[in-house]
Amino acid sequence: MSIEGLMQEGFVTTSLDKLINWARTGSVWPVTFGLACCAIEMIHTGAARYDIDRFGMLFRATPRQSDLMIVAGTLTNKMAPALRKVYDQIPEPRWVISMGSCANGGGYYHYAYSVVRGVDRIVPVDIYVPGCPPTPEALLYGIIQLKNKIRRTSTIARR
Repeated sequence: MSIEGLMQEGFVTTSLDKLINWARTGSVWPVTFGLACCAIEMIHTGAARYDIDRFGMLFRATPRQSDLMIVAGTLTNKMAPALRKVYDQIPEPRWVISMGSCANGGGYYHYAYSVVRGVDRIVPVDIYVPGCPPTPEALLYGIIQLKNKIRRTSTIARR
């Protein structure tokens, strides 16, 4: 039966999980956490050419109004406690995208004593976007993958 047939009968059925996850995928608000050169590409994604707003995403400057953290750039040992503090202020459910080689695993600075070898040592990461620096298209692809992950998750299983 087509959707027109369902609309004529006056009802559409779905599960509550699918409805909630559909609403969540349409309003993912990332907190701006740019650390190095990858932040320029993250900002470029929000500009007119790639326009992240078409996905229903607005960059927020406060973690209390966001549900996604995009970590873009080199995370140092000195900055790691601040990253964790911002992550803890984001309300549940929350997601993290690690953007760039430095955030994913240390990048060029892998053997430097002051660089954290991956954001996943500080916060749990959902999506990794590779590249040095990753292109805005790669970040958009990572966002689409995150939306697919949100659609697949069960709202009852999350805390």
